[in-house]
Amino acid sequence: MADADPKIATKTPDVAAANVIESVEAPAPVAKKRRWGRIGLMAIVPLLIALVGGYFYLTGGRYVSTDNAYVQQDTISISPDVSGRIVQVNVKENQRVKAGDILFVIDQEPYKNALAQADAALATARVQVATLSTDTGSAAADVESANADIALAVGTYNRQAALMKQGFTTRAAFDAAAHEVAAAKARLATARASAAKAQSQLGSGVVGSGVPAAVQMAMAERDKAVLNLSRTVVRAPKDGIISQTSRLQIGNITPSGVPALSLVTQSPWVTANFKETDLANMRVGQPAQLTFDAYPGLKVCGQVQSIGAETGSASSILPAQNATGNWVKVTQRVPVRIAITCKPDRALIAGLSSDVSIDTKPNG
Repeated sequence: MADADPKIATKTPDVAAANVIESVEAPAPVAKKRRWGRIGLMAIVPLLIALVGGYFYLTGGRYVSTDNAYVQQDTISISPDVSGRIVQVNVKENQRVKAGDILFVIDQEPYKNALAQADAALATARVQVATLSTDTGSAAADVESANADIALAVGTYNRQAALMKQGFTTRAAFDAAAHEVAAAKARLATARASAAKAQSQLGSGVVGSGVPAAVQMAMAERDKAVLNLSRTVVRAPKDGIISQTSRLQIGNITPSGVPALSLVTQSPWVTANFKETDLANMRVGQPAQLTFDAYPGLKVCGQVQSIGAETGSASSILPAQNATGNWVKVTQRVPVRIAITCKPDRALIAGLSSDVSIDTKPNG
């Protein structure tokens, strides 16, 4: 058939050759793109290496961190100021309370009776003061009477003395007049002493108060009874969470001064124990970032509040003794207090483990 139609035979090889040329020239754009990709990759990799190296060069030694850190909170041991039987309990374990909330109540009857006795003692003291006022007035009258007796006795004595010179009286009458003068003076001295005693008993116990000492004592006893009665109602001194309420049971006798429960205040901070080699550039006021094992993903901002005055080893009950010949140097830990400067989304429980990172060059 090729022999019969030579035109067809001659065109077929040309078409095939054209197809081969097109198939060979087609991949050229792909090769060009790969070449530019390799060039870009070769340029980006050194740039990334330079950026990473520059970052570590600039930030090297800037941040110090430790995972030896724990959440701390103030804990108040609440104990009653008076002893007695517990008759009312208003709180339970882990309950939140506000400052001034009533925690528990001690039996008030004995203290009400003590207050009634103090009121009676105060009334008695006031009656005694009134009696002493009367005695003071009586003593003053006795002094006036003694003065009058002296005046009379002196007049009689003078007349007897004049008569004695003229010889119109006897020695016995003269001596009797002299004796009466001495007796009148003695009565005046006694009256003055009684008046001074009455005035002293009526006087005030404290200079400038104007209140008699007996009344002051009775008032002090009454104030003490009122105070003890008020102390039978135990209130929360601060906001916080109640803890350790096992001893707080209705019917228990609670002695004064013995803790009945604990109050954990809502003012947490973190104590981070840094190595002594991390303290070179650490200063109070530097910012810190806190994370917690209990709350993955939670980041809390903080600030260096204070740096410990002694290492953990030095403040331990049995500090290490390094004077022996086999001493091995151990890196010491220094407690650093980190204040929490932003409110976290989760409750920070005392004792939680924390990771602390401090920026020692916040302006660098």
